[in-house]
Amino acid sequence: MKKLVAYITTGYPDLDFTEDAALALKEAGVDTLELGVPFSDPVADGPVIEEVNLKALQNGFKIQQLLDLSQKIATEIDTLWMGYFNPFYHRGTEKITDEAKARNISGFIIPDLPYEEALAYKPIFDARNLALIDFVAPTDSKERIAQIVADAKKFIYLVAYAGITGSGKSEDLRQVIDHIREVTDTDLYIGFGVNAKTAREKARDVDGVIVGSAFVSIMLDKTISYSDKILKMQELAKTIKEEINR
Repeated sequence: MKKLVAYITTGYPDLDFTEDAALALKEAGVDTLELGVPFSDPVADGPVIEEVNLKALQNGFKIQQLLDLSQKIATEIDTLWMGYFNPFYHRGTEKITDEAKARNISGFIIPDLPYEEALAYKPIFDARNLALIDFVAPTDSKERIAQIVADAKKFIYLVAYAGITGSGKSEDLRQVIDHIREVTDTDLYIGFGVNAKTAREKARDVDGVIVGSAFVSIMLDKTISYSDKILKMQELAKTIKEEINR
């Protein structure tokens, strides 16, 4: 069965919502939670996720809240921390990975840490049995793909197009997927622009999908109540899970 990874941002509209949403998404069939760490300059993300990051920061988000929340949910659903490198670096890479391990976090997604720079930090993650998710882009050469995925853990994050999350672009990824499959049997998940309408097509040749902006758009919707947001996010998760496994 193909897997669904769901991104939500910690602390918006509040921490209780994040906890409730995480557990509700698990009930709806989400396999892995991508728990977002708010950051002021989320360069890989589009306006929807940028907005929710800023709102969470305005709410006073602190790393300690991420730690406390993760303590509650990561034993219930497989959880990755998704964030930009600056907050992790300033807390200390060894310290933050120790804190993650102690809270049952299974890995990190750090979109602004290029492969070459990540090599210096991978031993820290490996020593704690934490995945540092590798990204492959449509612009990567066959040789670079082989280099990136040689030691990939948990899954490979295939970026569906060059650009930012949520913009809904489309590119022919068959050759990139073939290049990845030739050199590794690590699961391959696709992200960027995945929603209820696109999920089935995007999931065709991969092992799972990563969905962010579609969930965050519901979180930001001011016209529906707290409980209706949770229900709508569950409905979306169920729909996507069904679509990718049709």
